[in-house]
Amino acid sequence: MQAGDAGFFAGLREAAGEAWRAYVEHPFVRGLGDGSLPEAAFRHYLVQDYLFLIQFARAYGLAAYKADSLAEIREASAGLKALVEVEMDLHRAYCAEWGLDEAVLEAVEADGATLAYTSYVLERGLAGDLLDLRVALAPCVVGYGEIGARLAADPATRTDGNPYAPWIAMYAGSEYQALVRAEVDALEALAARRGGQARLGALAGTFRAATRLETAFWQAGLDAAGA
Repeated sequence: MQAGDAGFFAGLREAAGEAWRAYVEHPFVRGLGDGSLPEAAFRHYLVQDYLFLIQFARAYGLAAYKADSLAEIREASAGLKALVEVEMDLHRAYCAEWGLDEAVLEAVEADGATLAYTSYVLERGLAGDLLDLRVALAPCVVGYGEIGARLAADPATRTDGNPYAPWIAMYAGSEYQALVRAEVDALEALAARRGGQARLGALAGTFRAATRLETAFWQAGLDAAGA
């Protein structure tokens, strides 16, 4: 989803303004593109992202509780199942390629950026309704798709000899891009059912805050590497 697209999500993205640009164009992201990102920063990110995915799964469990219909419960259940039974295994396998085995992943504690972001997402879901929760999650799901597509299309992105090329290919790939479109479509439908346009001001605040917390997640990787 890019600027100029119509719809509820486009309104959230536009309202986020500079916060969104700082997220999708962060130095961490640029380092992924040209291969200059310190490997220590990427390893830190991978471990913290594993811990985030666990909380992400909890958020889908909360989404089922917040659902008003069987269809919404099924949607949340499918997301939880995919995370726990598929994505977590894929992430562990990818981490292993970077020398981070399961023992390492289980031993590391969440850092401040991870705790801040995951706590915020779950708090919005507990305090609000299903739309509040999905809006808080959207910068992660949709943002990674935009970042992957941007990097893949950028002539400055290095593919040969870039250790992060597989990461870029994963998020730029057709499978993840289809997931992003499905997420945006689901968010649009949910917003239509739950008065999203009438609540756009408050929800835009949630989206903007979650976007800033995503940006802090990138920055934590750089800080951990002393970059």
